[in-house]
Amino acid sequence: MVYLFKKIRWLLLVLIVGFLAAIPEPALADIFMYIDSEGVLHFTNAPTSSQYKLYIKERPKPSLATKVYDPIIKEASLRYGLSFQLIKAIIRVESNFNAKAVSRKGALGLMQVMPYNLKSLYISDPFDPKENIMGGARYFKAMIDRFNGKLPLALAAYNAGPSMVEKYKAIPPIEETRNYVKKVMEFFYLYKKSS
Repeated sequence: MVYLFKKIRWLLLVLIVGFLAAIPEPALADIFMYIDSEGVLHFTNAPTSSQYKLYIKERPKPSLATKVYDPIIKEASLRYGLSFQLIKAIIRVESNFNAKAVSRKGALGLMQVMPYNLKSLYISDPFDPKENIMGGARYFKAMIDRFNGKLPLALAAYNAGPSMVEKYKAIPPIEETRNYVKKVMEFFYLYKKSS
């Protein structure tokens, strides 16, 4: 009987996974699962307790907007002497090309500019793609200059703030910042390779 129950549970699991794989991409989300004390499988995309463990990671959706902002990125690239692919990589990691993005810390728009920087970067509407990209590129150029052209340090400063980079004289030992620098560099090389 136990063997039969395990076999049925396994088949049910295979069917659920097959069903989830057949869902069109836009409907996918992270799927969490846990098995209760009676052996019943529970699945959700919104876990309500720590008993749920990540079961299926959402597949990243290619952004449809990846070329929409290219003319503005090109203009910012020329104006501030920055690589087109680098600005695009920063936007990809910061907001995934979502012009209306707002982070948990309050960063705004495509390049996730902090509200206290808006005035100094001449941004009156942080959700206007041109203003945001131009302001973000202006700020990033200042970080490049401040850290003598050292790209990893400039990226770390863009993410964690320049004072943190100056304090450690390196990429700060902050997991989010280290991951940020790595992701931007990965997309930067990916965009360079594909252009």
